[in-house]
Amino acid sequence: MKANALFLSILLVCSFSIAKAQAPELKSCDIVWKSQSKNSGESMPCGGGDIGLNVWVENGALYFYLSKSGTFDENNTFLKLGRVRVRLSPNPFNGTNFSQQLSLADGSVVINGTNGKLHTQVKLWVDVYRPVIHVGINSTGPVKAEADYESWRYRDREADGLENNQDSRKWAKKGEVKTYKDNIDFRDNSVLFYHQNKDSSIFDATVKDEGMESVKSQMFNPLYHLIFGGTLKGDDMQPGGTYQGKYLNTDFEGWKIQSRHATKKQDIEVFLSSDYVDSPRLWLKKLDSVENDAVLHRKTALTATQKWWQQFWDRSFIFINPDNIDPKNPDWQTGRNYQLFRYMLGCNAYGSYPTKFNGGLFTYDPVFVNQSYDFTPDFRNWGGGLMTAQNQRLVYWPMLKSGDVDMMKPQFDFYLRSLHNAELRSKVYWGHDGACFTEQIENFGLPNRSEYGLKRPAGYDPGMEYNAWLEYEWDTVLEFCQMMLETQRYTGNDIKKDIPFIESCLTFFNEHYQYLAKKRSIKAFDENGHLILYPGSAGETFKMAYNSTSTIAALQTVLTTLLQLPPQYLTEKERTEWETMLKRIPPINFRKFNGHKTIAPAQAWSRVNNVETMQLYPVFPWGIYGIGKPDLDVAINTWKYDTVALKFRSGIGWKQDNIFAARMGLTKEAADLTVFKLKDSERRFPAFWGPGFDWTPDHNWGGSGMIGLQDMLLQVDGQKIYLFPAWPKDWNVHFKLHAPGNTTIEATVKNHKVESLKVFPKERGKDIINMF
Repeated sequence: MKANALFLSILLVCSFSIAKAQAPELKSCDIVWKSQSKNSGESMPCGGGDIGLNVWVENGALYFYLSKSGTFDENNTFLKLGRVRVRLSPNPFNGTNFSQQLSLADGSVVINGTNGKLHTQVKLWVDVYRPVIHVGINSTGPVKAEADYESWRYRDREADGLENNQDSRKWAKKGEVKTYKDNIDFRDNSVLFYHQNKDSSIFDATVKDEGMESVKSQMFNPLYHLIFGGTLKGDDMQPGGTYQGKYLNTDFEGWKIQSRHATKKQDIEVFLSSDYVDSPRLWLKKLDSVENDAVLHRKTALTATQKWWQQFWDRSFIFINPDNIDPKNPDWQTGRNYQLFRYMLGCNAYGSYPTKFNGGLFTYDPVFVNQSYDFTPDFRNWGGGLMTAQNQRLVYWPMLKSGDVDMMKPQFDFYLRSLHNAELRSKVYWGHDGACFTEQIENFGLPNRSEYGLKRPAGYDPGMEYNAWLEYEWDTVLEFCQMMLETQRYTGNDIKKDIPFIESCLTFFNEHYQYLAKKRSIKAFDENGHLILYPGSAGETFKMAYNSTSTIAALQTVLTTLLQLPPQYLTEKERTEWETMLKRIPPINFRKFNGHKTIAPAQAWSRVNNVETMQLYPVFPWGIYGIGKPDLDVAINTWKYDTVALKFRSGIGWKQDNIFAARMGLTKEAADLTVFKLKDSERRFPAFWGPGFDWTPDHNWGGSGMIGLQDMLLQVDGQKIYLFPAWPKDWNVHFKLHAPGNTTIEATVKNHKVESLKVFPKERGKDIINMF
């Protein structure tokens, strides 16, 4: 480690201008295609606010899928809002010159085509502040435009077999599940489309099957009275009739609107709305208000959206080898694709629901992910409204260091809305307090009914999932408790509204494991006064665990961080109660391999069920071991000698070995695994990774890659900020990341030395430790 005196020659800057220009390297990260796409599998993301589009040009026609946060139907399928096709006549895309570009600087997709003397530019962008999609067409000569709304939900569609993995009725019998048709028609000179959920839904079936009907009236139901949809319209356009067709394996019906006259300039817009209302009439009023607001702000909306993306890119970035642009080099791709994936996350900055790990807003026809999945574009594996905590967490952890704390709100709100339902589970099943959140939960806080187990032995605990993978796995919610606490540590934001949630999750463990112990014995604690965390689970892997290390590390860390909050967050009584609980948490477990002390996944377990390296969770996410922290050698021994850890090592999907390596300062291993994650995917858009263990685009694949890359550059321990703890000497870099205490660090490395360092506020400069 070099002395801090090295930094006397490095500039410490006191402040950053809000109006500062975007990093010049950003332009090199734009994606430019010089040929049209073959199908939706070669689409490009575009979005903003809470809307995502998959954009592509195929056979001279522009297509885009519509996706908006929170559009869950009666079966909890995350429905797309349809597909739009735009055709121009004469057609500029039938010529020899074509380009499609994702412009990161303003979040738009720009398409250029030349056919003879006709040149046309089409710009797609999404208003960040209101749910409106804009398609601006500008040509050198007059053209006519036709905009078609295409829907496969023009009729009821039965889902059968594996197709039910898109919803919350997995493993349902043939004919039992139906996606109900949308309401679609012309309205004046526009196309109106919407889906209205029926009164009965998977929520009702889940509550009944899981024995919660006695408290149903008290429960939060996100599917009831939900209507979502929108309208497609364009300047001086009129209805042109309907048609039927088939795209790939899915039949659809289309509704046309078309230009009255040829013109050089044409604007097409899609207005969307999702609301809880009693009738379509009331929903239409909501939709009309969206359109009226958009008209009111038409002159300023584009500029406001561009400014939003400018500040988004100003606040964080990582560019690898920025002076040596080489799109074929995996190292350079890693930096470029970090930006691309962060852009995809930014498209759901203001979502009503979190960015889903299994595709986010950017899924497309499933046959291009798995050829045997000839289902509709609504399909994604692992459900729509179903959230899996161990996957979701990897999407949201990187937002702390990227300074995107405001974008974490949808994930936090997901849990806060379901808090009461989770507390009712504990009351109904066991008669004690605390919120019981399982690993896989619906958007109303209960386990998925299929994973819960509908065929259960008589007398089996009704609060338990009868499931070999998920039984006793309820500690994963603690990562989101820690995220909430970290937002306060990073930004100083007031998190008072989150404290009851965190306390309720902790209360569950305190009360439930005393409850279980007293069912077996007169004593609630072991001989050392510790909770007996049995039966437990270390992830989905080490089952029927006794004192799972991941659970112990989670409880230790969350309790410690909670107690470190400023005084206004806890009363003296509350502080005493949590200090008492912290003393009850048993110590982390150890074992030996070839004489080397290593971290054990638990004190004991009955079987290994999955491939998670839970023994290294004290490294990440819990940060008990790491750079500058005690006993780092024990964690490194676990990495090197634990035969299970070695067997499970991988960079695929949600695997987090790259993060472990970075946290332990293992530079080569961290670099190799992170490059594996963030190098170009095998699809046309380089950040559409997957499916891995889940679906494409795999967002927990990208998220774990982001975390690893950040940790290679910056780690924190209390007030200390370690720079370059696992950064390869031959990688140049320009980065800007965030640390606790509203601290921002921007640095440039060139030719094996730190050329510039900017720290805000300047007082934090004394806490920097250079490890390069």
